[in-house]
Amino acid sequence: MSTDSSSSWCDITVEDAEALANFYKIVMGWSAEPYNMGDYDDYVMKDSKGNVVGGICHAKGANESYPTGWIQYFTVADLTKSLKEVLRSGGEQIGDVRSHGDAQFCVIKDPSGAYCALYQAA
Repeated sequence: MSTDSSSSWCDITVEDAEALANFYKIVMGWSAEPYNMGDYDDYVMKDSKGNVVGGICHAKGANESYPTGWIQYFTVADLTKSLKEVLRSGGEQIGDVRSHGDAQFCVIKDPSGAYCALYQAA
């Protein structure tokens, strides 16, 4: 396993992404940029300087199997290898490997029951 992993993104999947995006707009002063998912929008959240801070997603479509709660994404050098190690080491893969542009990612559950995602940049 590479020790060169880093945190690169976080998001949350909920029943009503629009309502939660509005909550964080009010509480944190973030803005919500709609991200088209076909027949609905999820949201890319940005701070007051326009920096991306994460995403708020509806619990449907590609995110239907995701747990509720903030999920931290960690960059890994080789997603396939890392997922094999997750399974070998007592973790669990949640859903399929997905793509974002040329990058790939997958949510996992570690042996303690905590969720995160592994992300491999293009």
